[in-house]
Amino acid sequence: MEEKIIFQLKDEFIKLGQILKAAGFVDDGVQAKYVIQEGLVKVNGETETRRGKKLRSGDIVTFKDKEVEIGR
Repeated sequence: MEEKIIFQLKDEFIKLGQILKAAGFVDDGVQAKYVIQEGLVKVNGETETRRGKKLRSGDIVTFKDKEVEIGR
């Protein structure tokens, strides 16, 4: 992994599309939707195609050579 980010939750969860934008992996929601639908994003090592997937503390999102861990 080239880059790992820890993202601190402000609420109980964050949606997959939102975390891709917040971590700077994509520029906007349209791009987030595209990369998720194309199967380019993994959550906890499994390909995830739902943009609205709720992520909670401890979840790890991987996209290309970047990784973000959801913290509390």
